[in-house]
Amino acid sequence: MISTDIAIIGAGPVGLFAIFEAGLLKMRCHLIDYLPQVGGQLSEIYPKKPIYDIPGYPTVLAQELIDNLMEQAKPFHPGFTLGERIEGLEKRGEGDFVLTTNMGTIIEAKVVVIAGGLGCFEPRKPAVAGLEQFENGRGVNYMILDPEKYRGQKMVIAGGGDSALDWTIFLADVVDELTLVHRSESFRGAPDSVNKVMELAESGRINLVLNSNLNSVNGNGKLESVELIHNKSLETTTVAADHLIPLFGLSPKLGPIEQWNLNISKSAIEVNTDDYSTNIPGIYAIGDINTYTNKLKLILCGFHEAALMSHSAYQYMNPGIKYTMKYTTVNGVSEF
Repeated sequence: MISTDIAIIGAGPVGLFAIFEAGLLKMRCHLIDYLPQVGGQLSEIYPKKPIYDIPGYPTVLAQELIDNLMEQAKPFHPGFTLGERIEGLEKRGEGDFVLTTNMGTIIEAKVVVIAGGLGCFEPRKPAVAGLEQFENGRGVNYMILDPEKYRGQKMVIAGGGDSALDWTIFLADVVDELTLVHRSESFRGAPDSVNKVMELAESGRINLVLNSNLNSVNGNGKLESVELIHNKSLETTTVAADHLIPLFGLSPKLGPIEQWNLNISKSAIEVNTDDYSTNIPGIYAIGDINTYTNKLKLILCGFHEAALMSHSAYQYMNPGIKYTMKYTTVNGVSEF
């Protein structure tokens, strides 16, 4: 079991800045995110996109901002559980919250902060019958956390964007046999990556199947083969596979949060703007996932919310203890 002062659901920019604000008040944070790396949308969708409305930065690249936030949080030694989604939340009497992930990880916290941006990013799954029976370690995955687990295996990757191309290039030297299937003849990814994939196909290091879609998955308890259907001829081809990785992007959803008895309006969590607390004492929501009158979905607004939330969380955890705020220019930033 992981124990912490504040469990932060979501490791995007607002969640990362909350580490700093909580750290100034000597509260430890542990972050949980379904994505395999920190950064949320900024790292997953547009790491090279310039951002113009961060105070003190006339322009900053999205990934650069994330890297800086991680550096800023470093003195406070946060913990991270990545590639896992919070499935359950339970409050034990008037005390701690217990959170459980889809992989069975248990986190005990005194305060819960939901900083999930637009929600939990879930993979867009192809419409293939029986796909679910091969999930959860039986051959079908929607993201790659540890490339080494695929060494010497047979793999099918489906998709035509940057993720599919980049992983094909990387895993060509890891897996024993790799097939990339794409529904079109043209790719949406970077031209340089497209050229590298074509070179791998021409040299026989990967199997490239274009104008085709996933048709079915087969196996006995574990994935054994993938059937492809060719768009023009409607003929099918069966490819032996230990693993199938459909990479069709991510879509934001509230997910299990909808079942936690929080007040929700239009897929966002209602909060009290005094401190961004929810209707459940000890649970806060900051960033794009919350809603209130005149809400602006801006990163800098999320930073403001993180600061007020942290001071409220301190009072929640330390009732009756008065805290006198001092500027960091006076106190500095000290490690735990």
